[in-house]
Amino acid sequence: MLDSLSSVAATGHPKTSIKAVARQFEGAFLSHILAAAGAGQPADTQGGGIGESQFASFLLDAQAQRIADSGGVGLAEMIIRHYAPSHKADAP
Repeated sequence: MLDSLSSVAATGHPKTSIKAVARQFEGAFLSHILAAAGAGQPADTQGGGIGESQFASFLLDAQAQRIADSGGVGLAEMIIRHYAPSHKADAP
């Protein structure tokens, strides 16, 4: 589940950084975009059977989160700049 960006920014919650929440959001966004583009639709040639179609969304979510964690499309960086203008987006 996604944490609230505004609550993290306002309270400075120690367990959740703005960077982590922004990356979570970008991963969820990318997952929806990839699904709308047809990614994650099981192809007949993959041979995964019934389990493949049931778990395709998990694979799609993992792939989208991996894209976001690897730099994504810049959405997380824009969110970080908005909510934490004094922090650099690529700072650890």
